[in-house]
This record gives sequence, structure tokens and C-alpha cells, in this order.
Amino acid sequence: MTPRQAILDTIHHIQVAPVPYTLGFDGDLPAQLDKHYGGPHWRDRIKTYTHGTATCHTMKRWPVDDADPALGRDIWGALWRSDGSTMRLVQPALAEPSLKNYRWPRPEDFFYTDKELAFDQAALQAHPDLFQIGYVVWGLFEQSWAMRGFENILADIVAEEDFFVEMLDRITEIYLALTERTCTLLPVDAILFADDWTDQRGVIVGPERWRKFYKPRWAKLYDCCRRHGKIVITHCCGNVAPLIDDAIEIGLDVLESVQPEPAGMNPYELKRRWGKKLTFWGGLGAQSILPFGTPAAIGAEIRQLRREMSRGGGYILAPAKNLQPGTPLANAVAALEAFTEENT
Repeated sequence: MTPRQAILDTIHHIQVAPVPYTLGFDGDLPAQLDKHYGGPHWRDRIKTYTHGTATCHTMKRWPVDDADPALGRDIWGALWRSDGSTMRLVQPALAEPSLKNYRWPRPEDFFYTDKELAFDQAALQAHPDLFQIGYVVWGLFEQSWAMRGFENILADIVAEEDFFVEMLDRITEIYLALTERTCTLLPVDAILFADDWTDQRGVIVGPERWRKFYKPRWAKLYDCCRRHGKIVITHCCGNVAPLIDDAIEIGLDVLESVQPEPAGMNPYELKRRWGKKLTFWGGLGAQSILPFGTPAAIGAEIRQLRREMSRGGGYILAPAKNLQPGTPLANAVAALEAFTEENT
């Protein structure tokens, strides 16, 4: 069975063995593992199941100051810093809750050049045995707060509803065009969106406002994917449980990240409640057991996830995030060993 077929089967709730997985290491962990194993050959033990690409620059920033290369402006007009562990918004695209005189980007402003697109299409053709994913990230919530700033958008959704709805509709139009382009130009199996609707407490704007404003617009994006025969994957961190029924209703096939730390996000309970309708991708705690557990506990949890979450299909084993800098080397080794022990 090819890696692609293994992923397709599990998404269609056919139990497969070995259980497909993804595993990544950030920061200096790869160099530490090189030293531990006496070279880079440990990388060959990680089986590749997926390959991802895109047709559009949805997150690209251009430098604005030669003396400060970490400062960049995106296509929407927001200013960001890139010299930390994550991107930081310095200045939103809109200082006030008004679209007067704002110049909206055109969908074609995001498009890859013909050379970039040809490169990605060739890369897809070079990996026919892998599950192919087309990326369309960020998403509607994250782009809306990037337009106004995080605190401002939370106020706007309550106090400036007309402005907020007009802005969100225009953002949705652009993302719909980018999704249509990705579905049309790339022979991929799935489209992956990324939008953190929730934090570890719950839905950031509240479930009812999410359902009122974001759900119908996400339904349009998911419907575009389905019309093209694409599987729908969404990355969302935090406590997504209050929105899972809604996401399934509008067409979500795979929930990626599945952070186990937030309340309501025990992966085994998620599997019990929604495992026949949704595929879960993730579930291993990158904020808990991976940095703070013992190597023995990490190995045991990976084996339990593999055993219990894969029953009846619908599971891709993965950390909720790549293993982060600061993760003890012994824990990274334990994760690698447990993830790769059933490669054959």
C-alpha cells in the first residue's frame, strides 16, 4: 500500500496498518539528533506520507527597511516582525473600522509566478505515491484580526458589525478565488486551511458569533473544495470541541492539530464522540508530555494513540505541533523511536 492510499483509506474510515503519521522537529532539535545518532541518517527512518504545495503567496511579506530585515509588509498592508519564534503584528492594515480609501488586493496579487507554479506542479508529479495537499493559509478569522489588530477586531465584531461584515465578505471573496485556483491548477487530494478559531479556553469570538459570521463563509470555501472532489482539512489549535458538529455539517473531513491540553480536547473522547464522522490528525501533546514527560511515558502515549485512535480508521498520528526547541533530547529520541517502530 502506498502512503497516499494509506491516508486516503484512513480518511474514509478504513483501518490501516501501519497507522500513517507525520513527525517534525523545529529549532536546533535536528542538529541535536544528528549528534546523538552520529549523523543525519535518522531522518531516513521517518516515513513520508504527505506532500504539500500551493499556488498563492497568502503569507508572504516584503522588507520595508534595509536596516531592519525582520520588518515586512504583507499584501494586505499589515506590518509584521519575523525575528521571534512567531510572526508578530506591528501595525494592522486598517487603523480605523472603515474601508474608505482602502485598496483591496486583487486575487492575482497573490498568485505564484508561472515559474513558481510550474516548479510546484513538477514536484507533485515527482511524488505520485504521496498524499498531496494544497495549502490555502491563513484563514478568515486570522486574516480579519490582521486587518484591524486582535483587540480591535473583537470590539468591531460587536460594535461595528456593518463594517465587520463588509470586510469579512471581501476577505472571503479573495480566499474563495485562491481556493478555486488551488483546486483547479493542482492535482491534489486535499486542501488544507489554517485558522485558529479557538484558544485553550474556547471559541475566541464565542460559539454563537462564530456560527453567525464565520460558519457560513467557511461553508463556501469547503463547498468549493467539495465541488472539485477535494478532501477538506483544517488546522485549528485550542478547544475546537464546541465547533466540531458545525464544522462537520459544512463539510470538514479532517481536523488537524488536536491539541490535548485544552479542556474538552481529550483525543480519546473526541474519537468516541466524532470518530465515525471526522478524521483526527495529531493528538500528541506538544505543550505537555513531549517537553515535560518522561521518555517512557512518551513512548507509551504514542503507542496508545496509535492503538486506540486508529480503530475503524480516521486517525493520522502526529504531535499537535512539531517538537519545539527546548524539548529534552531524550524525549525527542523517544518520540522518534516510537513513531518509527512500525514503519514496515
